[in-house]
Parts: sequence; structure tokens; C-alpha cells
Amino acid sequence: MFNFASSLRIYLSVEPTDMRKSFNGLYAIAKHELERNPMDGSLFVFANRRRDRVKLLYWDGSGFWVLAKRLEKGTFWWPGLGEVEAGGLEIKPEALSMLLNGIDLKAGSLRAWFCR
Repeated sequence: MFNFASSLRIYLSVEPTDMRKSFNGLYAIAKHELERNPMDGSLFVFANRRRDRVKLLYWDGSGFWVLAKRLEKGTFWWPGLGEVEAGGLEIKPEALSMLLNGIDLKAGSLRAWFCR
């Protein structure tokens, strides 16, 4: 659904995120836990503990965007805490598109919820 520029830097927060957080809360996680500048044009991706919801935080130069997706069934693939270093994981725009479209990045196949 979304096309991301190939030059876009994307950071996944590996720790589960409270989905009640919005602009300021997600900004604080990006700045203090991921140790990144949220206003540098990078995209930050967060998931809840159940991995059925994601939020994206993006600075477009004049303000922040927060996008959210809630799955009606199933879960998103998400790296575990033991799979990457603490904090975040940088991924390519293609990987984010696959993740949001139901592809398990580790197995390279569609998640069960995506099969229609």
C-alpha cells in the first residue's frame, strides 16, 4: 500500500511498545531508547506485545506523522529481543513493505493471516 524511498532509513523498535503512546511518547522512545534523532527524516516502527498492532513515526520536515495498523487476526513478524542488539534494528524499505504486507522476514513466506 505504501511505497518507501530506497534512501529512507527505517528503525524497528524491538521492545514492545504501549500503543496508547502517540507523537510525544513515540518521539521519546526513538530519541532515548533507540538513541536516534526523530527529526532527521528517518521512519520509526513500533509494535505492541501481541504484535497485532504497529505504529510508524515520521518527520516530514514540518511536522510528525503517526500511522497505525491493527490486524483483525494474526500477528506481524517481529524480531525477538535475543535476535538483535538492544534498542532497534535498521531495516530496508523493501523489508518494511514485506513486513506490513504479511511476509515473515525470517521464513520468507506469507503469514497465515495474509492468505485469503
